[in-house]
Amino acid sequence: MEFFDVAWRLLVVMLAFLVLPLLVGQAEHKVMAHMQGRVGPMHAGGFHGWAQLVADGVKFAQKEDIVPAAADRRVFQLAPAVALVPYLIVLIAIPVAPNGVVGQVVDAGIFFVLAVLGVGVLGQVMGGWASANKYSLLGGMRTAAQLMAYELPLLLAAASVVMASGTLSLPGILDVWQWWWLPWQLVGAFVFFVAGVAELHRPPFDAPLAPEEIIFGPLTEYGGLRFAFFMLSEYAGIVVISALTSVLFLGGWHGPFADQLGWLWMLLKTAALCFLVIWMRVAWPRLRADQIQRFAWTCLVPLALAQIALTGVVKVVFL
Repeated sequence: MEFFDVAWRLLVVMLAFLVLPLLVGQAEHKVMAHMQGRVGPMHAGGFHGWAQLVADGVKFAQKEDIVPAAADRRVFQLAPAVALVPYLIVLIAIPVAPNGVVGQVVDAGIFFVLAVLGVGVLGQVMGGWASANKYSLLGGMRTAAQLMAYELPLLLAAASVVMASGTLSLPGILDVWQWWWLPWQLVGAFVFFVAGVAELHRPPFDAPLAPEEIIFGPLTEYGGLRFAFFMLSEYAGIVVISALTSVLFLGGWHGPFADQLGWLWMLLKTAALCFLVIWMRVAWPRLRADQIQRFAWTCLVPLALAQIALTGVVKVVFL
């Protein structure tokens, strides 16, 4: 009986991993088309451009998979999997609804998910180094620098939630979460979400890719399905960062009729944050690499430290 329960949970997680990133990718086409007046993605296949995602999949499948002659072949071929698989592992530990509805309960869940998230970004570093291309190498170096800069505020923001809840378990955090936490954890939510978006190299933090400058950075030499895996990992990362922000700062499944509709509240909060990530791509221009570093060290890190100090005061006085 326990075996079938575990198999069922893993099946649900796998389906979510395969479906949700594709839905985010499709939504990005539509949202950007509406915001920027782009008619192309709105007409592929007829009604509201429903066939755009199918056309993209066929295009990637038809493209030839080429490995540069001077590349480190094994590392080059392994990099897309390193970029994609960690997000599947993280989804296993994210609680979706009350009463323990989660792929796998991990006692130190917050440590687990943040550690695995850092591994996913290393896929692009590997791809940039192994491609034997100066643009790819430059993109990989930018990726590594950006990872080091934004990992610290991400961890510090998550630490404030751990201090407030007194547990490292993600379901445990939601069990003790209260609505009045929203205002005094708002700064931490901002830092965590922005740092997560920056680690994914989403605009305006996409200097490591910068197709106009370094020809898509560490992904320059990739094509076909390997390039598609990198794109899928980006959308999977958007889902994971949005879901983690919902769990840590927005109450996850908490909402009216949570016992029956908890999964719906979790899905709606995650979808709203995914929409915000897409909106950021349309609304702001790309920052320079030095501006991205300055924003992390002079803005996000002090804000995260201030949030920890505030959490300590509230913990002593009110909790």
